[in-house]
Amino acid sequence: MSTDNDTKGGQEAAEPRRRGIQSVEIGLRILKVLAGLGSATPLGVLAQACDMPAPQVHRYLQSLIAEGMVQQLPDSGRYDLGPAGLSLGLTTLARLDAYRLADAAIGEFSQRTGMTVQMAALGPLGPTIVRWIMGRPPVMTSFHVGTVLPLLGSATGHVFLAYMPEAETAAMLALELEKLEGDRPDVAALCDKVRERGFGYVDGNMVPGLRATAYPIFDLQGRIPLTATVLQPDRGGHRKASMGIAELGDLCRDLSRQLGWQGG
Repeated sequence: MSTDNDTKGGQEAAEPRRRGIQSVEIGLRILKVLAGLGSATPLGVLAQACDMPAPQVHRYLQSLIAEGMVQQLPDSGRYDLGPAGLSLGLTTLARLDAYRLADAAIGEFSQRTGMTVQMAALGPLGPTIVRWIMGRPPVMTSFHVGTVLPLLGSATGHVFLAYMPEAETAAMLALELEKLEGDRPDVAALCDKVRERGFGYVDGNMVPGLRATAYPIFDLQGRIPLTATVLQPDRGGHRKASMGIAELGDLCRDLSRQLGWQGG
């Protein structure tokens, strides 16, 4: 037979569980808002976007930082997504059909041609490498899975600039432009050139002596879940290499059609 004390005890036991669940929801809410802001954000701006008091947001941020989900940038004190948050996003991406389909096809292409290919997705911090398929001979760079590439200085970034909605790259682009010294590039002309030829290309921009050619992979909505980029040492033109790069372009267009893309 239950008593008032039993009922009270059950309520008290349930209350911490409710608080605990609420804490998780609030932490996830802060993460979502931070990701949606698109760039490193001051505490006050983040708190306002969350409609929460700044001290409360700060307490949650400290826990999120401890778990690697958020990072505080040492130079500005602003908050941004951390490496664990990025890793979680990449893990989710790895489960998507687009990734599995492209990984299998491009992996076979790399094995057959000996070309080094990197696959990238547009993450909250910028174009992010999600797969690195080493060719023969291997191309040695400091890049790895999780590396964030610039929009302006990489072939991969050029593709995202040219084909993704401007609203999704505007904040990232603005940050890059702020850090540039000297004349700013003509972004509109750069995007027109990529769309005209159907791929992005840089020659030694990021790594001296290394050429990069990047192709988009479109989905049903005409968005780009992934890009595929061939990396080659700059040792002059080789007919075989040119044929391989063109073949990757055909492969990416075929993958796009398999994902429902109806473009040309």
